[in-house]
Amino acid sequence: MAENLVEIRDLVKEFPVKAGLVQRQVATVNAVAGVNLDIKKGESIGLVGESGCGKTTLGRMLVRLLEPSSGTITFDGENITHVKGNDLKPFRRRVQIIFQDPYGSLDPRTQVGAAISEGLRLHGIAEKDERHERVTEMLEIVGMRAAHAGRYPHEFSGGQRQRIGIARALILKPDLVVADEPVSALDVSVQAQVLNLLRELQKDLSLTLLFVAHNLAVVEHISDRVAVMYLGRIVELTDRDTLYRDPLHPYTQALLSAIPIPDPDRPRDRTILQGEIPSPINPPPGCHFQPRCPIAQDGLCDIEAPSLMDSPGGSHHQAACWLRAGDRATASQP
Repeated sequence: MAENLVEIRDLVKEFPVKAGLVQRQVATVNAVAGVNLDIKKGESIGLVGESGCGKTTLGRMLVRLLEPSSGTITFDGENITHVKGNDLKPFRRRVQIIFQDPYGSLDPRTQVGAAISEGLRLHGIAEKDERHERVTEMLEIVGMRAAHAGRYPHEFSGGQRQRIGIARALILKPDLVVADEPVSALDVSVQAQVLNLLRELQKDLSLTLLFVAHNLAVVEHISDRVAVMYLGRIVELTDRDTLYRDPLHPYTQALLSAIPIPDPDRPRDRTILQGEIPSPINPPPGCHFQPRCPIAQDGLCDIEAPSLMDSPGGSHHQAACWLRAGDRATASQP
């Protein structure tokens, strides 16, 4: 079994809400609320959930663009949770991020070749001529031409810009890449091209990939395992095939039922969730999903928050649900 490259334990991120002339803190946004997650070397793990559930915040903490409020992040055996300054530089070389917005993630005044090679320059890797060769090689790997290095971002389409972002992230040959919804801003046909490219590169370069998305249909094609997130917590974690064949958590079931099927005559058994997503400023007691859950039980789900528990079928499928996983599931299942 592959070793863990990343180990996340009890990770929390809180953002203060300030108001008034003196900007006094009046509330706290609980963006990530005690996440535990292991990522194995060489695997691709999908992180999915509705907008605002904390996916991007978790990914940005993992690459240390955000400082955790509490908890630990261990990368390749080293605790990097609070490493700062120059001590963080070796970690930066090994972990990269692909941003969601292919338009806003590139400097419009910087030529593409310079943008891609910036990481090499900052880390003192290779001389100028060799950096140019590596940029050319990386452009070809992502399906673009060497001549594109001298152009500016506005001269490219959205799909091409995202390929440039992928090239920029991979030129340092990182061990881990966090892809933050890299296809959500692209047309469907271009999404398929970028997804296929990421799959090929992940296999050819032995990358470890955290793929953040809100679309389970997209995650299915690129992930080995899938973690489903709701209001700052991971509510289900298992391998891709098991999740799509036998989802346990009611929230996961609702997400899967919302995936469009290109057949108008095929009958659908959709799960329609009631109510709105609770505010992360004032989350509900107990299980965060219980106000919208079709099987929630009073006196259980609204009292104590469940952690990820092994399903009755085994330890490779975990869910944070009193009624679908853990020791109480058999007795409590309605």
